[in-house]
Amino acid sequence: MSPPSIHGPVTLKSSLGASDTVVSVGAMATDSVCSGRAGASVRPSREQAPSVVTASTQAAATRSRAAVRVVTTTYESRRSSVRRRVMDRLSLLTVHAHPDDEASKGAPTLAKYSREGVHTTLVCCTGGEEGDLNNSALAEPGQPFHGLDAAATKRLLAELRPGELAESARIIGFSRVEMLGYRDSGMPESPANSNPLSFHMADVDEATGRLVASIRANRPQVMITYGDDQRGYPHPDHLKVHDISVLAFDRAGDDEWYPDAGAAWQPLKLYYSVWSRARLTAVHEALLRLRGSSPYDEKWFERPNLDARITTRLHVGDFLWARSGALRAHKTQVDEREPFWFGLSDAELAEVYPYEDWVLARSLVPTRVAVSGAQGEGAVGDGVQPAAELEDDLFAGIRTPARS
Repeated sequence: MSPPSIHGPVTLKSSLGASDTVVSVGAMATDSVCSGRAGASVRPSREQAPSVVTASTQAAATRSRAAVRVVTTTYESRRSSVRRRVMDRLSLLTVHAHPDDEASKGAPTLAKYSREGVHTTLVCCTGGEEGDLNNSALAEPGQPFHGLDAAATKRLLAELRPGELAESARIIGFSRVEMLGYRDSGMPESPANSNPLSFHMADVDEATGRLVASIRANRPQVMITYGDDQRGYPHPDHLKVHDISVLAFDRAGDDEWYPDAGAAWQPLKLYYSVWSRARLTAVHEALLRLRGSSPYDEKWFERPNLDARITTRLHVGDFLWARSGALRAHKTQVDEREPFWFGLSDAELAEVYPYEDWVLARSLVPTRVAVSGAQGEGAVGDGVQPAAELEDDLFAGIRTPARS
């Protein structure tokens, strides 16, 4: 079966033989079957496509906005429900700004958990309409962008990117993909940045409500989003992703927020993605040694070093194919000849740095690591983790009690 379209209702047949699942635009309560067998490090077949849902703008408009009063809740008040959530199916939800972000940030980790049977949800906030054509091969004679002017190129990009996202999600193994329905904001000072339909211009409470609806529908114990320190790449949409994710984590479990967005559900852990300096250094040095040059110049090493905040390190060497395959699915955005992405093969990268690093920003369950730089409710500590004490599982403290 071909990957589903992002637009409109879609009909999906589970690769495990279940009956058809019909998902309409805005319908967020129906789950698809999580594909892949437990523990298998295999590429998914084309039959294993995720369900794709677009958040209903009309439904979102009825959700509570700024007028909804703030209700302060505490870990103690939620304690009685924590144990029940621990016993539910494992579920992970990751929030991204644009199509292709899911490929470059955390794809091996999500593939790993998907193959373990964890229900995995991708929430993509925009359609990536302001992206450029970053693969010059597609503008050569005989290729779809050959001879197009800038306006026509933008139109064709907007048509192609949803399909690229669907294919990327299939490769990674997402159980479900949901679009929040905002327009790409472009970079600061660009005309797109002031477009009233852009994510950057969206009301924070309304946008948070859309994400809360997704959380309540998919019931994740673990959420992943972008960090609070984005000095290295301060894209307006990436900043907004962080803002609404933290608010949604805090509000989803409180039924006085967004009462029309489904039954309250409290996630237990919130992680920030991070490109570690350790990984950057390892890849840079390997490229110099094996290829004689590296695209990671001094500007990359001038970016903030966030390694001291890392709390969690997952070994994903057997799942690096998810990253490379998902990146290649975004043909308009990624040139597979580009050494920035493909200077090392998957096997070489697995030898050099077979890990993905994460920052635990919120935890409502006991954990043996200190929450790094968290602010507000849910913070259980603050500190730097010795390498030997890093978590090796995003569900640590949820699957089983945290090891002391």
